[in-house]
Amino acid sequence: MILPMSDKSIESVLTENRVFPPSAEFAAQAHPNAQELSRLHSLASLGTEAFWAAQAREHLSWHKPFTQVLDSTNAPNYRWFADGQLNVSVNCLDVHLAAAGDRTAIIFEAEHGEVRRYSYAQLHAEICRFANGLRALGAKKGDRIIIYMPMLAEAIIAMQACARIGAIHSVVFGGFSAPSVRDRIDDAKARFVITADGGWRAGKVVELKTAADKALCEGGASVEHVIVLKHTGEDIPFKEGRDLWWHDVVAGQSTTCQPEWVGAEHPLFLLYTSGSTGKPKGVQHSSGGYLLGAKLTSKWVFDLKRDDVFWCTADIGWVTGHSYVTYGPLANGNTVVIYEGAPTFPDAGRFWKMIQDHKVTVFYTAPTAIRALMKLGDAIPESYDLSSLRLLGSVGEPINPEAWMWYHRVIGGERCPIVDTWWQTETGVIMISPVPGVTSTKPGSCTKPLPGVEADIVDEEGEPVKGLDAGGYLVIKKPWPSMLRTIWNDNARYIETYWAKFGNRYYVAGDSAHRDKDGYYWIMGRIDDVLNVAGHRLGTMEIESALVAHPRIAEAAVVGRPHDVKGESVFAFVVCKGERPTGDTKAFREELRNWVGEQLGAIAKPDDVRFADNLPKTRSGKIMRRLLRTIARGEEITQDISTLENPHIVEQLRGRE
Repeated sequence: MILPMSDKSIESVLTENRVFPPSAEFAAQAHPNAQELSRLHSLASLGTEAFWAAQAREHLSWHKPFTQVLDSTNAPNYRWFADGQLNVSVNCLDVHLAAAGDRTAIIFEAEHGEVRRYSYAQLHAEICRFANGLRALGAKKGDRIIIYMPMLAEAIIAMQACARIGAIHSVVFGGFSAPSVRDRIDDAKARFVITADGGWRAGKVVELKTAADKALCEGGASVEHVIVLKHTGEDIPFKEGRDLWWHDVVAGQSTTCQPEWVGAEHPLFLLYTSGSTGKPKGVQHSSGGYLLGAKLTSKWVFDLKRDDVFWCTADIGWVTGHSYVTYGPLANGNTVVIYEGAPTFPDAGRFWKMIQDHKVTVFYTAPTAIRALMKLGDAIPESYDLSSLRLLGSVGEPINPEAWMWYHRVIGGERCPIVDTWWQTETGVIMISPVPGVTSTKPGSCTKPLPGVEADIVDEEGEPVKGLDAGGYLVIKKPWPSMLRTIWNDNARYIETYWAKFGNRYYVAGDSAHRDKDGYYWIMGRIDDVLNVAGHRLGTMEIESALVAHPRIAEAAVVGRPHDVKGESVFAFVVCKGERPTGDTKAFREELRNWVGEQLGAIAKPDDVRFADNLPKTRSGKIMRRLLRTIARGEEITQDISTLENPHIVEQLRGRE
């Protein structure tokens, strides 16, 4: 069986014939260049274990060198470099101090305009002070620590401090609501929560401490201390004995901190990501293998040089902010820009002004942001000096060719290569991407796998698809160092979600893909029911559960609908208790949208809510979600609906009665 792709998607792939080779000027200074990339691929083809072992020995600083490369004893729970010891914080900071301690590590810009710069020496000192403060409170190797903060330098300091003492951090996106924080605290059994009095977004305060308090009222029995950064200056409640100010925690602490040497397989972090059913999954990443992937892909994909100013706009609450803000660029000794605030505050020129002011050379953002800013016209970015840019990147979802071309023409001035990257929270780092000095790019394609990544596209039986135009499951055929190790406290779910479909032979990404005549990969979207809204993965079950928790809602089904800016929007079909609302339902729809926002965060709010007497179910009680997707998209119904329990419901679901 070949996985279906929409006609529109197939057409966009098959008719896209624009090709953009790297300029001679860029190729001449790139590393890896064509010769080096060919060498890396050749080494990997001779054996992935030997390839990754060579990279790990060359690019990481080990306290105790490893002797075992890959342990497949308990496959698919793979282990890499397991008998080696290192510290991630040391690899990101200490290794640079002697030769480049005065180099700028972080440029932080606040929404209201404040700019702070940290050299590597200053950042190291602040991380050590906070790490010592955590140790003074009893934090130790293996403890789980929740970080629920705005996009501040202190958030990176907190993550690196956890790594320095061997604690396992779990960052919760600052836009998530109290129940989401509670669920993550309880699943991880966290001992500490690090937060702030609030954050700034579009000129308004986001009340993080208030949300954390609510989460701890509803759960969080494992939490002993809440460390609060004074940021907005808002009055907040303080619980004596539990709550501590950040500045009090670091007061009097030394600016040196002996690192905790950990095994390469020691968990560095947990990052919770939505699943198609049930509670969010605590994706567990290792220390050694993950850092190796983050460092190498930062260098390979972004061609990072020592004088680059790298701005990845992702929040640290997402894996992109882990790999390409907190770990990868710092391990390479680069300067990282971080920004707390909205991309259009106080006006739509904010991103472009920051690029101009900080002389950003490499810019990595999401198609959602590109599309939103593109809609505002060319005049805004053209009024700023973007000549410092030399490379652009895209992350989070496939980028449509029109947005790619605008990015190339208006932002990159037709001189900057674009790296359109495919990867996931679970893969840890970029897996498929152009290498900018080598790969000719095509708008909308992530091109080819990086060295050491063995990808393929298979059919329903797990066999490689035949023919150029066939779609199928995107899979990774061999383990790689930065891969997730398990789902925290649920290894059976790890195996079932990522490996079981094809008898543990492949890692199953959950995306459908197509490969063209040049071997370029085109990602066509999710196979399961996880929605990709503005680059954020949202489980339909989570949104449905939030809707049903409303006292007036009996049932709900959520599907995705294509959206020009967000890629996908949330479309909810709901069945009320009692009579179906009729007439003007605008106020009630808004009430439900806000209800979901309170439960899961604003990103999960349904864009559309439609009321029905029933959901379309088969006689066995299964909701026909494919039918709902067709209806949400306004497409003609072509699937067989003869098994529907109530075929007459279709017109109502269409909004026609």
